[in-house]
Amino acid sequence: MKYIYVIIPFLLVLTSCKKFLEEYSTDQKYLETTDDLNKVMIGEAFMTSTNLFIYSPATMGDMTSETGITAPWLHVMDDDSEPFMLDVVATDQATPLYMLSGFHNWNQTPAINIMNYPWSDELWKKIYKRVGALNALIFKAADMAQKSPSDVVLKHLRGEAYFLRAYYYFMLQNIYGSPYRVATASTDDGVPLKISEKIDDKYFKRDKNDKIYNQIIADLDQAAQYLDGYNPPTKIRVGIAAVKALQSRVYLYTEQYDKAVAATNGFELMGYNLINLNQYTPNTNFTSRNSSETIFTMGGNVVPAVFMNDSLSAWGGNDRRVSAFKVSDDLIQSYDSNDLRLNAFYTRSTKSKAFLPAKYRSYNTYNDPDQVSCIFSFRFVEVILNRAEAYAMSGSDEAARTEIQKLRVMRFANAPTTQLPQTNQGLVDFIRAERRRELCFEGHRWFDLRRYGVNSKYPLPASFTITHPAYSYDSQSNSYTKTGKYVLKSIMQEGPSWQVPIPDYAIEFNKGTLTNPVRPIHNIQPL
Repeated sequence: MKYIYVIIPFLLVLTSCKKFLEEYSTDQKYLETTDDLNKVMIGEAFMTSTNLFIYSPATMGDMTSETGITAPWLHVMDDDSEPFMLDVVATDQATPLYMLSGFHNWNQTPAINIMNYPWSDELWKKIYKRVGALNALIFKAADMAQKSPSDVVLKHLRGEAYFLRAYYYFMLQNIYGSPYRVATASTDDGVPLKISEKIDDKYFKRDKNDKIYNQIIADLDQAAQYLDGYNPPTKIRVGIAAVKALQSRVYLYTEQYDKAVAATNGFELMGYNLINLNQYTPNTNFTSRNSSETIFTMGGNVVPAVFMNDSLSAWGGNDRRVSAFKVSDDLIQSYDSNDLRLNAFYTRSTKSKAFLPAKYRSYNTYNDPDQVSCIFSFRFVEVILNRAEAYAMSGSDEAARTEIQKLRVMRFANAPTTQLPQTNQGLVDFIRAERRRELCFEGHRWFDLRRYGVNSKYPLPASFTITHPAYSYDSQSNSYTKTGKYVLKSIMQEGPSWQVPIPDYAIEFNKGTLTNPVRPIHNIQPL
């Protein structure tokens, strides 16, 4: 078997071994110092930020490039979104509704536009490209550490590399793999695992869930060792707080509740604090890079490009016109009238007063120093929620109530403890509902519904469904009427629909060794 070492290997995508050799010959020679490693880390390992310039309904035109917006479809598959339409936009325009409806309605082939033309899901390629870079960085950093064992910067870079690789595999697994079931993790299919810096001449297949999660946990243990006691001065680099936050999430997903709690120990001593919405200034960013809640963020924020206002510009013909998504009625109705998040987390569209996500509002500022990702980001509040859920799932109800109350007093004008459920299952459901309301449009809800569906203690009922409304357009009145609905059944009834298919380019390149489970057809059902 022939082995080569590369710095930027485009793993599992349509690239030849010859091209791997070409890239190796031009890149490896530059990795001689810690500064070289840091530059490659910044340029090749982190997700890149994007600037949004929203001046027309067609915001999805740059979705299929390496530098384009990342995974906007992750926000429209769950029960927090629904279509938002006013007036007519030509069907050849790359609007959110036209480009993402295949994901929103759980099509057999979701990466397809309203005209049935396929488009390329680039997230798989983006992440595996970075995993390949990290594999090479981890290998090279280990070699350099033998020569410079006291290099603290190198130690921190190694910690970042292990964290990012764990994080990327966590994302891949929860998008393209099956959800983690405790009883069947050793037989359930995940995603291909590649952690060696070597590239061997073979095709890839799905590895099992337990193997993927064991590697994620092992990488996070390594990251914790190298980043112990260290948090960087900027939120766009990785420290021990980010490691602990991801550890708590991973242990929650794998139902290791004692470890989920243990991973959060010491957070209150790191300087993070919950924002008190009783002191919130209207129409400002709730979440930002410099917030006391933000732990780590990388990449851009695509939410404003998916959930768009219905008045962009009168002179361009886009006044009272939209072809996108809005916040679902179901989510909005889940908030108590006393909940201050309704004002801090949302804005209202100009014309129809629909609810739109607005945790991050200054997206139109070029190179905004406050930009936070809507997917690749960690907030301190998740640590609180993880801890509360882990306590409740392990039967420590009083500890769980204490934790969830820490959040509630910061989000309500009045949050009496008498509102907290007294039964264990009621408390778990209450915490899950608070998690939905708090972490909405940050890339959590779809993942959470997947794991709730297979939870060994309190799974979602087999009757659980997500419904998305379907509309017909009347040209005479220039209006839309709800005529039906798309229905996603529970993960127990149609599991394949709860996994995003691996893109065709990866399936074709691997000559059939990579496969996708067959997704059922979803037709419009009557109201």
